[in-house]
Amino acid sequence: MSILEVIVLGIVQGLTEFLPISSTAHLVVLPKLFGWPDPGLAYDIALHVGTLAAVLIYFFRDWIQILANGLRFRSSGGDPELRSNPMLLWYLVLGTLPAGIAGLALQKAADSTLRTLPIIGASAILIGLFLWWADRASRGRKTIGYVTLADSLVVGFLQILAIIPGVSRSGITISGGLLRSLDRPSSARFSFLLSTPIILGAAAKDAWDLLKHKEAIPPDMQIAFVLGIIVSGITGCLTIAFFLKYLRSRSLAVFVAYRIIFGIMVIALATFR
Repeated sequence: MSILEVIVLGIVQGLTEFLPISSTAHLVVLPKLFGWPDPGLAYDIALHVGTLAAVLIYFFRDWIQILANGLRFRSSGGDPELRSNPMLLWYLVLGTLPAGIAGLALQKAADSTLRTLPIIGASAILIGLFLWWADRASRGRKTIGYVTLADSLVVGFLQILAIIPGVSRSGITISGGLLRSLDRPSSARFSFLLSTPIILGAAAKDAWDLLKHKEAIPPDMQIAFVLGIIVSGITGCLTIAFFLKYLRSRSLAVFVAYRIIFGIMVIALATFR
């Protein structure tokens, strides 16, 4: 991989993992569009590690408080919304299970059969319309302090759909949060917290696959590996901060429009290649 490819794909991963526009779709489409080779498993690990670092760094204090509350080490400080929901840790655990199990069972089959341009384009459009409907239908009355077990399970089961390229993990889980009456910033925050163990699991599985085949990071990929982690991690942190601030005063309409335009372009690319 060239340095340009490493930087571009790292930025794309950091942006699209947390914006509701599908990281998998962009990482499949862009190399095809520019004629770049498949970056390989080692670089996939780097991108997962980078975005995992981003979400852990940005939500470090949240996770410390969530863990302390869930294990009954409660204090008077920290975020009052998190403090008011001591069961949030266990809701996140239970919400993670459906996508975690489905990912282990179906991800390889999905990668081999669903990573096609028509499916990616159609998913981008359909989930974009679903996101638009959820944003319009949401009553937006609840914050993360009022997340319930039912909320977590609904969002967790919707997260299974993220196996399909083009769906977007953040897009489908934010939609689920909105339909459960969370406000926009709380839907995104809950989505990102719920994504943490999934991203960790994806990175661990990729690393295990690499070790299972007794492969090391090739010498010519070592710089790309480190740079991919750094670029995707920094971009991811900046994206989370921007997106949460953006949602305090704006709707998701611009992302809906982007998904529909992107989906049409992908289908056109598949048709006229």
